Amino acid sequence: MEKVRQASHAGSWYTDNPTKLSSDLEDWLKATNLTKSPDVRGVIAPHAGYSYSGRAAAYAFANIDPTNISRIFLLGPSHHYYTPKCALSTATVYKTPIGDLPVDVEMIKEIRAMGKFGMMDLRVDEAEHSMEMHLPYLAKVFEGHNVKVVPILVGAVSAENEAMYGELLAKYVDDPKNFFSVSSDFCHWGSRFNYMHYDNNHGPIHKSIEALDKKGMDIIETGDPDAFKKYLLEFDNTICGRHPISIFLHMLKHSSSKIKINFLRYEQSSQCQTMRDSSVSYASAAARLES
Repeated sequence: MEKVRQASHAGSWYTDNPTKLSSDLEDWLKATNLTKSPDVRGVIAPHAGYSYSGRAAAYAFANIDPTNISRIFLLGPSHHYYTPKCALSTATVYKTPIGDLPVDVEMIKEIRAMGKFGMMDLRVDEAEHSMEMHLPYLAKVFEGHNVKVVPILVGAVSAENEAMYGELLAKYVDDPKNFFSVSSDFCHWGSRFNYMHYDNNHGPIHKSIEALDKKGMDIIETGDPDAFKKYLLEFDNTICGRHPISIFLHMLKHSSSKIKINFLRYEQSSQCQTMRDSSVSYASAAARLES
């Protein structure tokens, strides 16, 4: 029986008008001037409303060559629902205004049989935006291609469990038909986020935030999950997809394919000048097979 996850954030976080959505995505993808490559096996991309992060996200999704990919693993952080585990979707189809993405129910069964994953009900699934914000881009890039999604909601996972999930999922990295879409925004800065780290050696606040984010991005590019963990412990940077990114790093570390992450775009929602300001950072990366 079909169980549909509605595009619950369409009409608020992004337009629910299919024509407008399709042309916006097309324009943003074109504007990157990036070339699609079959070597790109994953992306890290933001998940804010498209008016904030849609342009930045294009720098991740524009790299994807859809030709040989038949399955997309989606890893997104949980913003509203507490779980110490990773949880799998119970839906059979994910709707978007520009085309629906079927869920790979067989793969969900296979992963569930590992005994380490929880399940999220439809209500939790539809309340969460972190994976949904990737869906229209994926629907656009994979238009006309048969592709299924494997949505994995990543909870407040301990460092040990990040490593455990990464090891369990690593084997899927070695199949070139699989693709990974990892959802994360970067620094949430300001009193409303309870985070106001400022190093005045970098000049204005927004430059300090940029230096902090870029330090994290450089560490992610090394592919070392332990170094990333150390960075988070030291600076407590409010990277909301820290757990999905960590699991992805562990996956790459334990797979036999040599895959390197490169960041291609960095933006901030606004430039903080005073302690009263706030901003969210957006970073887009491609994970590429090294020959």
